[in-house]
Formats: sequence, C-alpha cells, structure tokens
Amino acid sequence: MATTASFANPNTFSSTITRRHLRQQPPASISTFNALNSTKQPFKTLISHKTPTVIRHASVIAAAAASDSPSSAPATSFHGECYVVRDNIDTDQIIPAEYLTLVPSKPDEYKKLGSYALVGLPESYETRFVEPGEYRTKYPIIIAGDNFGCGSSREHAPVALGAAGAVAVVAESYARIFFRNSVATGEIYPLESEVRVCDECKTGDVVTIELEKSVLINHTTGKQYALKPIGDAGPVIEAGGIFAYARKAGMIPA
Repeated sequence: MATTASFANPNTFSSTITRRHLRQQPPASISTFNALNSTKQPFKTLISHKTPTVIRHASVIAAAAASDSPSSAPATSFHGECYVVRDNIDTDQIIPAEYLTLVPSKPDEYKKLGSYALVGLPESYETRFVEPGEYRTKYPIIIAGDNFGCGSSREHAPVALGAAGAVAVVAESYARIFFRNSVATGEIYPLESEVRVCDECKTGDVVTIELEKSVLINHTTGKQYALKPIGDAGPVIEAGGIFAYARKAGMIPA
C-alpha cells in the first residue's frame, strides 16, 4: 500500500540515518521512523533529487541545474537499464536475514551489502540483479508490481539496493514500512506508477525517469508511463534522509 508523508516536525522521527551520498560514505546508522500516514492519500509534488557527485551507477544522468555550489545542484532524471520483478517482493528477497549482520556504517561492509541485493529472489529470475563476484548492479532502476518491500521492517532493504547502485524503484504499490524506510535513509526514490508497468517492461530495457515531469520513458519499446509524485517525502530524500533534512531546514543543529 502506497503512503504519503508529512515531515514538518523532525521530532516525530526516530531514524538516525545520515545519507552516505552527500559524504560519499555509508550511512551512520540504521533505525526506523514511524511518522508516515498509514492510509493511502493523493500524492503531491515530487521534488527532484541527486547531485553530480553522488556515488551512483555511471548510467544515471545528472541533468543538474546551474548552481554556485556544484554539489548542491539536483539532477532531474535517471537513465539506464531496468530490472523487472513481480508482485510481493519481500524484504527477505531484497536482502536475506543472514546478511543483516553487515553494518552499513562500515564502508567495506556497506559495499558487501550491495553485492547481496535481491539475492533472495527465486530461481525463476534467471538474470541476477548483481552478478556473482560484483558489488554493483548494472540496473539503476527497478520496476516492480504490487506490494514491493513487504515482510519484515528491516531498514537494510533500501540500503542494500542503494549500495548496489539503484537510484529508484517504480512499483504498482509498496509496503508502507519499506516506503518510509526508503525515505528515512534517503537511499532510493520509491515511485508509484499509474499503471502496471512491470507487465510492459522487461529486464534490460533502457528507461529514463524524468522527476520533474513524473514520467517513465521506455526507450526500448517507445512507451511512456505517468508516475505519481512522491509528495512531502521528496524533500527528505533530496536532503539525504530525515536527519539531513532536519539539519538543512534548521530544525536541529547542523
């Protein structure tokens, strides 16, 4: 079930995530926040995200606006091959429990965490999200069906995807815990599609996500799909996670 968020008060959150991307290192820690509304509501305007210096897969486009500070210029689109999964992909498939002993705040272990992203998928997925022996994926965009991220509330799930090089997931709907963990960590954009895109895309299709236009373009098929804006969660992801957002907004000391 997709969820929108309100982030006006940082005291409503208990996450201690800091975004690795802005410092080019793993997040300081992992924890859960519970401020997101559990009911499905209309989404609001999506805020664009990413910087030219973000550690991401090389195929991600940094279509950034000019700025006095290059590191603060947000990218407006992501581009690359997509990886397609189906319904009810749970957190144990995203990152199996045996790898939860890895500590994302340690660079070497963070790197290893990415190598295990989506390793729990069944054998029917013949193409691996991350090839054996590799730490990074060649698929920066994941396209999924209904209820992506269901199961346990492990925050390692979005962190593992981000560590592997994913920048966004486009799903028909999300488990709300996965959605809010994605926002709290600032690891990936959990975007919701207007239609069931996973039925019309194949792994390896070349796609672009245009954040400002809220669209996904499949260059392989020539089709275009509307995405639901992510609402108040957008500025939090843009800032790099909930604590980075609170510091940027002056809600807590920098």
